[in-house]
Amino acid sequence: MKQIYFLLFILCNCLFVNAQQAGKTAISVAGIVQEQDKTPIAYATVRIKDKSAKLLSAAITDEKGIFKLEGISSDSLTVEFSLVGYQTLTKQLSKSNSVINLGVIILQPDATLLKEVAVNGEQPSISLKLDKKVFLVGKDVLSQTGSSLDVLNGVPSVSVSPAGAVSLRGNSNVLILIDGRRSGFTQGNALDQLPADQIERVEVITNPSSRYDAAGSAGIINIILKKNKKSGLNGQLSLVGGVPNETRITPSLNYKSAKINLFSTFGLRYSDYDGLYISDQSTNDAGTTNLLHKRQDEDRHDDAKMLYFGGDFLINNHNTITAAFLNKTTNDHDKTSLQYDYAKKGNTLDSALLREGESWEKRNYNQLEFNYTKTFNKPNQKYTVDMQYDFWNSDKDWNLSTQKTLPIATNFPSVKTSSIGASKDFMLQTDYVHPLDSIANLEFGIKAEKRSVTSDFKAERQNNTNWEILDGINNELIYDELIGSAYVQFGSKWNKIAYQLGMRTELTKIGLEDRAGTFNSDKNYTRFFPTLNLSYQINTKTTVQASYSKRINRPSLFALYPFNELTDFNSQYVGNPNLNPSYADVIELSFLSNWNKVTFNPSIYYQNNKDITQDYTYRNSNGVFITTPINIDGETRSGLELSLLYNPYRFLQFSIEVNAYHFTQKGFYANQDFYYNGNILTSRISTQIKLPKKLSFQGRYNFTGAQSNAQSRTASIHNVDVGAGKTFLKDKATLLFDVANLFNLRKFETTTTGNNYSLVQVNSPNAARYRLTFVYKLNLKENQGARQAKAGNRN
Repeated sequence: MKQIYFLLFILCNCLFVNAQQAGKTAISVAGIVQEQDKTPIAYATVRIKDKSAKLLSAAITDEKGIFKLEGISSDSLTVEFSLVGYQTLTKQLSKSNSVINLGVIILQPDATLLKEVAVNGEQPSISLKLDKKVFLVGKDVLSQTGSSLDVLNGVPSVSVSPAGAVSLRGNSNVLILIDGRRSGFTQGNALDQLPADQIERVEVITNPSSRYDAAGSAGIINIILKKNKKSGLNGQLSLVGGVPNETRITPSLNYKSAKINLFSTFGLRYSDYDGLYISDQSTNDAGTTNLLHKRQDEDRHDDAKMLYFGGDFLINNHNTITAAFLNKTTNDHDKTSLQYDYAKKGNTLDSALLREGESWEKRNYNQLEFNYTKTFNKPNQKYTVDMQYDFWNSDKDWNLSTQKTLPIATNFPSVKTSSIGASKDFMLQTDYVHPLDSIANLEFGIKAEKRSVTSDFKAERQNNTNWEILDGINNELIYDELIGSAYVQFGSKWNKIAYQLGMRTELTKIGLEDRAGTFNSDKNYTRFFPTLNLSYQINTKTTVQASYSKRINRPSLFALYPFNELTDFNSQYVGNPNLNPSYADVIELSFLSNWNKVTFNPSIYYQNNKDITQDYTYRNSNGVFITTPINIDGETRSGLELSLLYNPYRFLQFSIEVNAYHFTQKGFYANQDFYYNGNILTSRISTQIKLPKKLSFQGRYNFTGAQSNAQSRTASIHNVDVGAGKTFLKDKATLLFDVANLFNLRKFETTTTGNNYSLVQVNSPNAARYRLTFVYKLNLKENQGARQAKAGNRN
């Protein structure tokens, strides 16, 4: 904490010095630029001129059409609004107040310019805002095909494991949001069902402000979906075919008028996955070394349907209602084959087992969402109400057969398991943003989330023609969670320094029990989460930021779930209902500079984590390897991250990202000392070439260095993705070809050691995948996409 207080002391002194220099009175001009139907106009140019037409100041509007200009001193002013495709508007002002609020400015389309002028320009792919870093997905090949996981795997600071787990700066304790809120797409591996071409940008929020939930010590990844701003009927059709089988059909259709905006997306997905898992185990029992070589071949088939529709309804100029419904259903059919080869050290194979399994799983997820937004004449003043109700159910069955193949063929009784789950989640949130003047804002809000989950698990073994309960495994878990939160946040600016102070409090009540009465864990706790964000704009192209936040990691339901599948009788994962939340203090200093051809973005960060969750592996009395999550004392982490984007020519782009950090872990559990310190390095290199005739090529290489803790070591991970694309039919159609996990390099190799055992595992969940994608846009330009629900208070 000393590092945190020292940095905050220096930054606050800088703010005080700059405030002392801001002595003279100046005029501030603010407002919001919109179309006639109240659609915000982003990137419009606002110029302030004196009576001799001399330019005094200029700015561009943000994504919401808002602009602010400060420090203007003149008796007579002219304000000019312009953007290609719109008629230029000029307003005359006189100096009557130090703060001039122009309210809403309406720009009229210029039909002549729209027909005759072509604009060639691109926004920077990386931008640094007060509390987040924004990465535009852009038009690169690898961001238009596949799923959202393919997009995230190319975003600086973000990595996706071979099993689909998302981490930020090497930390998997990250909260993933869709348009600023939790969604069905963020449950389990459902992100693989969100098409990549639906994503406009990804916001990486490593130190979130108090308006965001405090969950996730690594921060928040906010996926912003594309929004249609074109009136009339428009849409998009995406077709994907791949090897191994990946068939996707995703049509979107939208209609927009002055009073209503209807949107809909439908998706079908049929996918096959080939997985290979190999392990070599050595145990020492009473002086004898026993060896086991295990090979698991996995054939997974997933069918999924997705339907999302809704509308924005403009009641009047200041009141809008949005309602939407999402349904996502999946049917998975998996087959596994496990070969167990047993031997003693120095001897040949002495026995072998074969276990074959087949599973069927059905999941049905539904989400109802509602948003009410009220705006005011004062720019940036807004009141919102959000409600969301999620309800889902799942049903999974396993059939397992086992036979000894050596030395004598023997059949064992069949085993079957059943897992039935259901959940009901409700969220209510209201927020208010009140501008105090042209540069100061006050925000506050409250939120309540209620979640109820039930999960029934049963295992049975065949006894002649009957089935009997196996090892007493027949239980039901009941989980209830209530989180109430409130926050207040104040933001303003002193000269070139912008600051944001916030405080959030969250009350958490968790109840966990089972039908058999084995578990009964109630946890109630209230915590405060302060935040501070500071930004200093050296010039229009260079910004420095500093931030601090306190975060929480609540155990996931998967980590708490005490029942385990019996697919592999040699090693199992068992949740821990007694897990406690962990807390983190996070501090960061960032620098962003956009030069002519180079974007340079280094960051240094420090995290102090208490009561972290760590996997612990041991052998039980039956010789089975059990892995379970536990709490240890804590971990400190300090690192340096660097992102570099280089555009030597308009047709050529290079990017490189490096993240290096040092960590120290401490704690004891069951006579196991978890003290460990080490260094980890991750990097990503990407290149994109735009060729004549609208051809493009992209290649990307991801590297994750070796990682270790007190019990295990994971070898480095390599991954190569390549793709090519062509746009035709007057930019209405795009054909893309890409290869994910080229050369099958992407795999986990982990070595776990204990007092009397050694376990080496090599996991390859997904083989190389070859895809061909066709995208056709109806009444849309190349950089537009399907409309999703109104942002409301979610950006």
